[in-house]
Amino acid sequence: MKPLYAWLVVFAAIVTQGCSATGPQSQPLTHRAIDPPGLFAMPGFHQVMATTGRETIYVAGQVAYDENMKLVGIGDYRAQTIQALGNVILAIRAAGAEPEDIVSSTLYIRGLNAEAAQEIMAGMAVALEGQPFPAHAFSMIGVETLADSRILIEVSAIASN
Repeated sequence: MKPLYAWLVVFAAIVTQGCSATGPQSQPLTHRAIDPPGLFAMPGFHQVMATTGRETIYVAGQVAYDENMKLVGIGDYRAQTIQALGNVILAIRAAGAEPEDIVSSTLYIRGLNAEAAQEIMAGMAVALEGQPFPAHAFSMIGVETLADSRILIEVSAIASN
């Protein structure tokens, strides 16, 4: 087991160095970590990772937590969808994109069934300040549970600006 552990430590060091926002000044920055105001911050985790070039923005799974990590809409798929998508919008705007720049998202849904899907779609219809969330490719995936047993939906997204 020791050789595997040693390999994991070396791998983690390489990945950490490669993704670091600080490094040798002779190399261009290729990844940018963003922890926007309005979303909770946690060591070892970033809400948004952006790459240079025609920028592609990868948003970590967003749930219905507010900036103080208080869960919004306990037991309510629609309310949690609106909050989670609002968090996605905060994240992509922090990276310089707009909701229309979202190209893909994945919705992980606890207890996915027809009624839950209907409530989620109702939330998506008003998630952008009363307007529908912009059309994009997305998948709904049913899961048994999420990180907090009260969370009903988690949304990860990819945008390009």
